[in-house]
Amino acid sequence: MVSKTLELIFDFGSPNAYLTLKVLPELLDRTGADLVITPCLLGGIFKATGNKAPMVQYAEAPAKLAYENLEMRRFIAKHGLSKFRLNPHFPVNTLTIMRGAIVANDEGILDDYADAVNRAMWEEGLKMDDPEVIATFLSANGFDGPALLTRTQEPEIKAKLVANTEAAVARGVFGIPTFFVGNEIFFGKDRLGQVEEALA
Repeated sequence: MVSKTLELIFDFGSPNAYLTLKVLPELLDRTGADLVITPCLLGGIFKATGNKAPMVQYAEAPAKLAYENLEMRRFIAKHGLSKFRLNPHFPVNTLTIMRGAIVANDEGILDDYADAVNRAMWEEGLKMDDPEVIATFLSANGFDGPALLTRTQEPEIKAKLVANTEAAVARGVFGIPTFFVGNEIFFGKDRLGQVEEALA
């Protein structure tokens, strides 16, 4: 059997990326696919593509924004994601925790790191752009918080996040979550049905 890979372009700043990661395990089980998470900076993607967050983009179209929120509530209800809550500090500057994701990937612990930081952002409502909050949370959840934070300042780590983000934009990425099955691009949690078909 040919091994199949699903690539997820990811940033903790997207609540939809959190919701996606919560439902992906079942999809991966059904399709036998492996997940590869590629950490990118959503702010950098927006800047490069002229895209904006929905709350900004639809500020003058309240019905559209209300519908976006309705779709999110439906998704949450359908999948029983009752722990989700909007972060009270939103929007959170994710630069440090995304550099942390590059570090975690380098150290082979990205899955655990992503799971933990997603929980901090979208269940516990922590201010995850405050270095002290980040370090304390990571240390309380099985990571060496101070050591990981120190590594986020390494030039190679900073450069890798920039390179990932630029490469994603070059492939047509304009928002998060974006998926790739081979060279096929899919945007948003509402495309998971199409993603599954592409993997089947």
